[in-house]
Amino acid sequence: MPNITRGDRMSGLVTYLVGGGRHNEHTEPHLVAGDDALMAWYDDAELSRDSGLAIARHLDRPHKQLGVDVKGGHVWHASLSLRAEEGIKTDAEWNAIATDFVAAMGFDDNDGTKAPCRWVAVRHGLSKSGNDHVHIAVNLVREDGTKASTHLDYVRAQNAARALEVKHGLELLESLKGERATRGYSPAEQAKVEERSALFAQRKYEAHAEKIAGNVTPWDQLDPRERQARITAEIRLNAPRNDLARKVRACASASANEAEFVRRLRRSGVVVRPRYADGQTDVITGYSVAAKPAPGERPIWYGGGHMGRDLTLPRLRAEWPDSATGAMDAAAEWNAAKRNQRPVAPGRETVEPDPELWDRYTAELGELREALRSVPLEDRDTWARVARQTSGAFAAWSNAVEEVPGDLAAASDELAKSAQTYRGHARPQKAGRVSAGGAAMLLASAVRGGQGTAAQAAMLRQLMNLTQAVYDAAKAAQQARHAEAIATDIRARLVRVRAALPATATTATATKTEPRRIDMSAAIDEATREALDKMNRAEENRRKGTTSPLPSTIEPTRPRTSATQGPDRGPER
Repeated sequence: MPNITRGDRMSGLVTYLVGGGRHNEHTEPHLVAGDDALMAWYDDAELSRDSGLAIARHLDRPHKQLGVDVKGGHVWHASLSLRAEEGIKTDAEWNAIATDFVAAMGFDDNDGTKAPCRWVAVRHGLSKSGNDHVHIAVNLVREDGTKASTHLDYVRAQNAARALEVKHGLELLESLKGERATRGYSPAEQAKVEERSALFAQRKYEAHAEKIAGNVTPWDQLDPRERQARITAEIRLNAPRNDLARKVRACASASANEAEFVRRLRRSGVVVRPRYADGQTDVITGYSVAAKPAPGERPIWYGGGHMGRDLTLPRLRAEWPDSATGAMDAAAEWNAAKRNQRPVAPGRETVEPDPELWDRYTAELGELREALRSVPLEDRDTWARVARQTSGAFAAWSNAVEEVPGDLAAASDELAKSAQTYRGHARPQKAGRVSAGGAAMLLASAVRGGQGTAAQAAMLRQLMNLTQAVYDAAKAAQQARHAEAIATDIRARLVRVRAALPATATTATATKTEPRRIDMSAAIDEATREALDKMNRAEENRRKGTTSPLPSTIEPTRPRTSATQGPDRGPER
């Protein structure tokens, strides 16, 4: 995944790349690719600050000597990073990757039609997260004084990255193929999440040590790698935004309409704030939620779309009946939440569900699983909806029985990734359709503490079947990483949950079906194929051409002068 920045100080960028880094994490900085002159001079030698300044001067010469300014900065910087699980590449492999990326971006000679840009690729060890990566610095002023195009460079860089994945056998970005993505974190938010996760990891470790009453290594004496692994495992679960998203998703799945959704949010301890259409108080266009702040502190608000693409109000409304009466009831509840008044018309969320409903909704889950067997794997809307509903059911159960986020919360978070689609969902046909909403409603009322009931165990079995269906869809769509997380981590967590519940008698043997296959020719779209073709043409041109260790001569263009007739020239002299 490329990360792009712009600026106008080449020396500042290069000296940072060859320096020690913000946390002294850079090791053995050296070049892996670049224009021929730089590679002939420095090759793979470890770089110092003086070397970095010399490299920056060489890269900057077209800009300095020709006096060409570029709006937004002439220094173009991109970092290409691999997941830690993909291992470490050699310098030769990074050379090929960086060279192909520059060619796909059009910063080379562009199939012999333009003067090339001066560029370099620096490698300085692994990141703090253990990711192998390389930094590419480009001078956007070409050697003849023309400017390289940066039009839609973010989009072009993504297409180039997809082409690199195909050409060099790298791990494919699954979220792009599945047209889904989760929200990232700001540096400040990430720091708070890490601090909170470290505290939770220590508490869980010490509670486990006290439970087994054995000779356990104290937390502060643990191997740093094991301690960091435990903290990393908690980061996803304990982000404040994720806690809120889990509550919102649980309330939405358990609600039969929008008004009930607002009431359930308020009962879960969430502060709710509607967003109105301009000049109106009866038309709600969105919402924000916040955890109840400590005395003297202000709430931190998160919009629905900021927590998850599936949690925007339009997408949530697609699952509920659409009527004028329902809209009026919802507006009344939103206004009551805005003014911190009591709910207008409390509903089924205030009463204990009928025990007979457990059998009914468990059977509905089985019907839903059977209905999914006929749904094409290309139907992303349906699979995203099933993932969101199943995630909501686990979230409702987690909110009801887990004092701190645990196995049920982790299962909910992982399944929710399949619901983060770019496009909104079409409104489903209500007639003859079953969903996991009833299960979420019942699980939201589960009692915290002690062993669960046999009814909960039976429902868990059906929810695991739905999870298996989502896994089949992810695997058939070649979303290997997401499918692996469902098959291993999430399955292991749900097995632990099942072990704490009473055993259930199985009345039928589940039939194992092979995952259906879809046509993966569409995995490489037209833009990615075009970038791949450009890489291959540039590679062929490099084989045919000759290289020189001498840098190109940069000469300022002489200003044009117009000859004016004087007394000593012209026909009248």
